[in-house]
Amino acid sequence: MGTVLAPSILSADFARLGAEVEAVEAGGAALIHVDVMDGRFVPNITIGPVVAAALRRTTSLPLDCHLMVEDPGRWVEPFVEAGAEIVSVHVEADRHLDRTLRRIRELGAKAGVVVNPATPLSALDAVLPIADLVLVMSVNPGFGGQRFLPAALERVRRLRERILAERLGARIEIDGGIAADNLEAVALAGADIVVAGSAVFAGGNAREATATMVRRLAEIAERARSC
Repeated sequence: MGTVLAPSILSADFARLGAEVEAVEAGGAALIHVDVMDGRFVPNITIGPVVAAALRRTTSLPLDCHLMVEDPGRWVEPFVEAGAEIVSVHVEADRHLDRTLRRIRELGAKAGVVVNPATPLSALDAVLPIADLVLVMSVNPGFGGQRFLPAALERVRRLRERILAERLGARIEIDGGIAADNLEAVALAGADIVVAGSAVFAGGNAREATATMVRRLAEIAERARSC
């Protein structure tokens, strides 16, 4: 199975969000990545469940909600109710991570756990067997358009080796600074899902430009892991 693309709406034009989502869907995106920030865990504020619910009415693609918030457990249910198929929470933000991941699964969504660049992968030891997805941050979270941190490649490789060795079911997602010039390396390292924001929406408001960019990135990702 090849690597798939999850465009992040963080870099989209929110004044025409429905059209932006239609464009990435036309280009072959597999998921829609929704960055949720509270201005406390990260220094930025973005969207809440109401916008996620509006997205759910706009697209049939799975909504991949990344909660960059303090006390993420209290936000799990509202986002699942809004239509999220995947809800990912930060290991750094949740003192009751095991409970939160289990609750996400009880609600019928996929449970994801996120690690920041400076967080050791050993922080995942207690929850990796129950996680459906591990999101490796390749930038420090909070803002779009940041430069990719190359050390993330080795982290993805190590995580892939462990998942295979222990016969676990978690998929690997990577988020931050992904573009056409590093996408192949990311896919070859073992990422199943690649989040891209600025690279996808760099074409401005032209629907075809956005769809074409998604198509190009998706083809690079698929080709890299299928070889």
